[in-house]
Amino acid sequence: MRILIVSFYYEPEIGAAPSRITNLAKGLKDSGMDVDVLTCLPNYPKGRIFEGYRHKFSVKEQRDGINVYRYWVYATVSKNAVKRAWSMTTSAICMLAFAFKRKLIRSYDKVIVQSPPIMVASSAILLFRKLYKRKVILNVSDLWPGSAVELGFMRPRGLSFSFVSYLERFIYRNADYVMGQSKEILERVRQMQPEKESFLYRNLSRVKFEKPVERSIDEAPRTLKIVYAGLLGVPQDILSIIKNVSFDKLGCELHLYGGGNQAELIQREIEKGCKNVFYHGILPKEEMMLELGKYDVSLISLVKSITGAVPSKIFDNMPFGMPILFSGDGEGAVIVKENGIGLVSAPSDFNALEKNIELFVKMDANSFKSMSDNCLKCSNGIFNFWKQMDSFKEFLIDK
Repeated sequence: MRILIVSFYYEPEIGAAPSRITNLAKGLKDSGMDVDVLTCLPNYPKGRIFEGYRHKFSVKEQRDGINVYRYWVYATVSKNAVKRAWSMTTSAICMLAFAFKRKLIRSYDKVIVQSPPIMVASSAILLFRKLYKRKVILNVSDLWPGSAVELGFMRPRGLSFSFVSYLERFIYRNADYVMGQSKEILERVRQMQPEKESFLYRNLSRVKFEKPVERSIDEAPRTLKIVYAGLLGVPQDILSIIKNVSFDKLGCELHLYGGGNQAELIQREIEKGCKNVFYHGILPKEEMMLELGKYDVSLISLVKSITGAVPSKIFDNMPFGMPILFSGDGEGAVIVKENGIGLVSAPSDFNALEKNIELFVKMDANSFKSMSDNCLKCSNGIFNFWKQMDSFKEFLIDK
């Protein structure tokens, strides 16, 4: 079976979005399928096209046996809505140049289209579903524009909201099938398209360990090491956490990895004297996987509940046996609580977050091991990437 994946993001970009699509592509490839990817020139998360890809309209390359077709995009990480909209528009337009590859497009059995960005997804559905009559599976990882309203990026009755809402209905209606990363996403799709067949496809980790990282949290002297690896943006608001939580007084350290529009502000805050907080910059996915084994607990933060959002870092850290310090609510908080893989506090409740950190600092080795074992159990069971991939492969073949 030949599969084309259409996505705004792909490796060597880093972060949850490119990681999700890269894992999907590699998983399908490893499962015996022939996979191509249609995407942008890499630019995320810095908002600047990567060295080696600049001053080009299109690039074809092969990564891990996967043909990757890249087209120019106006790159930006600006908070300005007009600039961000223009970035999505240029990507949607430039990717249409792929339409001239008629023979190649007709060879695809299925086309998986990533949303958001909704404008890129709409363009892809017009091209592959309407023009070339390919079977399209819409991969919904975020309930845009609803999530934009929840985050305060968009007014619920504005012209832009009405336009994007129209596109949302369009892509749900015209996709043959839908896959989503959370139960909340699939429920939203069912509300709009009750008869649409769907598949729950979580952003699980492909990492395998024959032996988990061994930790003993009550060895003395001991400093609990907490790690945050991911996007440093407004939805995560790590900046507010380091301003309001005294990691030095709690007897622990916070180590930060990643990029985003808060990265420079976080560095300035550390330079002003924010003790026991360390910023290590951006690392490639493979190097980050090696780094994670050095830490005890993983911090995951969502500044407010975003319907349908489940942080992929929950699943990334499970194979390490690394318990989770979760600041947020929604489906992600439910997963952490129900499976006993960490401690949860409400979004921006810094007092509760400090109490949970203190619980981890004082936690005895047996309690910590129990939580760590739960992570490993989940990683090998209900949240195992390869078991999910086997089920998804059957879904693709049956459709």
